[in-house]
Order: sequence, then structure tokens, then C-alpha cells
Amino acid sequence: MSIQTIDLDALRDQTGNIYEAVVILSKRARQLAAEEKVELDEKLSYFEGFGPEVEDARMLEEQARVSLDFEKRAKSTETAIGEMIREEIFFRHPGQTEG
Repeated sequence: MSIQTIDLDALRDQTGNIYEAVVILSKRARQLAAEEKVELDEKLSYFEGFGPEVEDARMLEEQARVSLDFEKRAKSTETAIGEMIREEIFFRHPGQTEG
């Protein structure tokens, strides 16, 4: 994995203010992280309820595989930044009306 620089000017240009961009990105990253947690919990819930006598090596390997698959995904912050750069995030100022 390599470190990639972020064009802060591109982020600032979308909002007019880099600090506003950071707030929008943090909110979007929290949304993505929450969605991912729900998805992971749903997948791992299958393994709940089995007693220790039922758990075997294959089941433990499958649990580990599911967890590792989620760890390998892009982090929510990275995804949010990509979405903002591609202009896929919709945001508006509080009290701002459309039109």
C-alpha cells in the first residue's frame, strides 16, 4: 500500500472552505462506517447461537474470513474522500432552500 496525497484545493473548491469540507467528509465517513458495521454484524450474526460443542475449525475459519474481508476494504474516510472528489456527495447548508 502506498500513501497518496489529497488535493486539498479540489476539496475546498467544492465547499468554498476546507474546514467545511472536513466536516462534510467526517459526517459521510461516519455514515459509511455505520453502514459497514451493520453489514458485518448481519454476516456475523449467522455464527451466533452455536454452542462450543457445535463450533468446529471450519466455522471458526469462516468467521475469520468474513472479518478479514471487511478489514481489507477501503476505510470509510478514504471512501468519503473519493466520493467528494468525484462529486458524489450531496450536501447543503442548514436553512438553505433548494431552487
